[in-house]
Parts: sequence; C-alpha cells; structure tokens
Amino acid sequence: MSLSLSSTAASRAANSKHSSSREQRQRQRATARDASSKPSRVSAASARMHGARANDAMRTRASADDDLTPMDPKDWKIATKLAHPKSTVRDIYGASSPPLYQTATFAQPSATENGPYDYTRSGNPTRDHLEQAMASLENADRAFAFSSGMSALMCVTRLVNAGERIVTGDDIYGGTSRLLAQVVPKVGIEVVNVDMNDLEAVRAAINGGNTTMVMMESPTNPRLQVIDIKAICDMAHEKNALVCVDNSIMCPTFQAPLALGADISMTSATKFIAGHSDVTGGLLACRGEELGKRIYFHQNAEGLHLGPFDCWLALRGLKTMQLRMERQQQNAMKLATWLESHPRVKKVNYPGLKANAGHDLHFKQATGAGSIFSFTTGDVEFSKIVVEETRLHKITVSFGGTTSLISLPCFMSHASIPAEVRAARGLPDDLVRISCGIEDAEDLLADLKYAFAVAERKVGAGKSASGHAVDTANTVYASREEELLARIADLEAKLQAK
Repeated sequence: MSLSLSSTAASRAANSKHSSSREQRQRQRATARDASSKPSRVSAASARMHGARANDAMRTRASADDDLTPMDPKDWKIATKLAHPKSTVRDIYGASSPPLYQTATFAQPSATENGPYDYTRSGNPTRDHLEQAMASLENADRAFAFSSGMSALMCVTRLVNAGERIVTGDDIYGGTSRLLAQVVPKVGIEVVNVDMNDLEAVRAAINGGNTTMVMMESPTNPRLQVIDIKAICDMAHEKNALVCVDNSIMCPTFQAPLALGADISMTSATKFIAGHSDVTGGLLACRGEELGKRIYFHQNAEGLHLGPFDCWLALRGLKTMQLRMERQQQNAMKLATWLESHPRVKKVNYPGLKANAGHDLHFKQATGAGSIFSFTTGDVEFSKIVVEETRLHKITVSFGGTTSLISLPCFMSHASIPAEVRAARGLPDDLVRISCGIEDAEDLLADLKYAFAVAERKVGAGKSASGHAVDTANTVYASREEELLARIADLEAKLQAK
C-alpha cells in the first residue's frame, strides 16, 4: 500500500467527482427537511421560535443612540461566540445543547436519493456543530475535527506532494518532530528544520528548495519561544507556499493565526478545547473554500474524523474555554514570577514575563500569555525531584486540562527526539514544563515551594544520583523507541510481503 499522493489525471478526476458528491451532502445538511413528517413541522416551528428569539436578542444589543442594526455574529467577542456557538445544524426539538448523534449510518429517503448524512465518517450532525463552531471562532471559511492532533497534522502533510519541501521549526512538539522526521520523508517529501527566530535562515530554507508548506508553533513547545508569524507567512506566500500554525498553546482565545496570515490554524482538541483531559482530538481551520475541499477529501478518504461522542465533549468544553484559560493564565503568571526570582532557577520560559525575549513580539500577535511555561535548574536530578515531589501537579504528558500538570519533556513528551538532536536544538534534560490548571494559585505555589525545598534538601545533602537517574531514564525511553521502530519495521515487511 503506497502512502504517496497520486498525481495522475485520472485519479484527480475521480477524487474531484467523489469530493463533489460529498460537498453536495454538506450543503444539503443545512437545509434538508422531511416535508411529509410531523418532526418536520416541529422543526419549522422550532426554527421560527429560535429565529424570533435570536432577533429579539439582537435588538437588545442596540446602542444607546437607538441604532437598531442587528449585530453581526462575526463581530461577537470570543466569550460570546463560545456561549453561542454558530451552527446551521438544527435540532427538530430545539434542544438547548447540541444532541449527540452516536450513530454510524443514517437512513436514506430512497434507494436512489441521498439525505444530508449517510455515514459518520463522511459527516455527522454533532461533528458539524463542532466544526462550524471552530470555523466561527477562528474566522475561518471551514474547520475540521480529527481523531487526534497527529491525524490533523498528517492531513496537512497530505497537501504536500513527493519532491516538495516542508520547512518547520527546530523547537517543536515531540510527536510532530517524530512524524516529520520518520514518517513523512518515506513518501518522498523533504523536511527541513530551522531556527524560526532566525528569519534569514527561514527565508533561506524556504527559497532553497521546492517549498510548498511551512509549519510552525508559536509559542513553541516546550521552550515557549515566540515566532514572528506574520513575517514568516509573508515569506512563505512569496513562494506560494501554504502556512500552518500549531496554535494549541494559545487557542483562538488568545491568538488568531489566520488573521496574521496563516492559511491553516491547527489546534489540539485534547488540550484547552475539550479542557478536561478526557478527549483525544485535533482541529484544523482554514482560509479558502478550495483549500477546505482538499482537507475534507483527505479527512474523509483516510477516515481521520473525530467520533461523535468526542465531538460532543469538545463542544461542551468550548463553552467554558475562555473562563478556564483566563484562570489558568493567572495561575501561570503567579508561579512563573515566583520561579523567576528563585536562586535555583536558571531560566523561566514564559512570554508573560517582561524579561522574556519574546514578550513584546508575543503581545503584538496575541492577547494573552497562556498557562504553559518551562524552566531550567541546571541540574537534572534537582529538576527530577521537583517534578516527583509535587502533589497537586500531576506528572503527565500533554497540557491544557483543569488539573495542573508537570513533566520533564526530554524524558516524556519529547523522548522520541534523539538525545543528540535535542542537545543540538538547545533542549536541555533539566527542563521542567508546567501546565497550570484551575486550582487556587496559593495552593499551587505552596506545592511548588514544598517540592523545591525537598529537592534542595536532598541534593544539598549529597544524595544526588543525577548521572545514574539520567542514564536509567535514557535507557528506558531508548528501549521503548527501539521496540516501536521494530514493530513498524515488522508491519512494513508484512505489507510488502502481501
């Protein structure tokens, strides 16, 4: 089975025909009604009721000078959009919360007629609710929900053909790095990593090959470097390359990549979107209907969609996203400020701190600093003890949940990046990453102070076993990576044998 994109005219024609049929279904979803059934009459009444109430709500927004022009939903602030997610999907009973359509198939009007939905892989009302809500939040033409952030990222790489180049950063999420380094090149795509803070190096990388895609994060994970999104978008567009920005750390709450020039905004639904550490998902929002059609084709053809129940959970999480993120940001600022003055801390990476190198640039392109930060202590064993001695901060990968999380990225989320590559990219083993939750800031600070005190006592008493601990951790993760690669090689051999 080949993963390469087909470039033949026949394949493109078939894909276009198939995509057109699916696009027709999507247009039908907004207007399809069964005129002969009682539920249809309920639907019409419900629509009139909601329309009247919506108009009343609009009138109440009239300004003091009696301007009765209704407010355009596009002009709503993020908090309002979250509370009133935009969707053309109508429930026949007027449910206050989007219903969960937990089904794989939908009955059709007849053997020769298609309804708005047929198979959940191709479309589902619950998923449409989420995708339309995200498109509204991102001010995008279309949005798409995927089974994970990595499946969303894989879909983006499908927009690149064999012989073309992807330019990306050197400080990126470990899963992204693994996909771009070990999977994407197998289909003949060149991937170039570059320091995104060095704009001349970025320009050289874009112009030095057949670049058709630039992928970046800002702030980056895990060092929270701030990248000039607009400047790089301008460079890429001079080359007619697409730009995809991973906006998982900021979300639409604090940053709007499409407004800065990006073609695609990617967000992990696992993180702040769903917000409760109970969903694995990814989201793409894009500018342009044609680009949207290309993304939808791959989402549907490769079965990359997010299931209805996870979509429903993400929709529920969206409503409180801004409230959660603002509280989490307050907590992060308090903890980062304390760490900044601690004698044991070498460096704090957080754009909310004025001393941070990217502070000014960040607030030119974002409205908040977020709730993720990282710091170094200069001692791997000290950092390890801090992580392990916290009680409120759970030791886990990922971020963006209601509970505060702490990790050593080099041994967890970024362990798949070879040690020598991490070292070359300036990713130190003693780096600690914290994702602040919604707990009381004083409790979180007390928890961190306790962990530092314990680490100080143990390391200060000469009980450090830094070298042994690091060697053991490296051995464990190297073994896991070797086992994974062996499994992949075995599967590839079996596929080739067939």
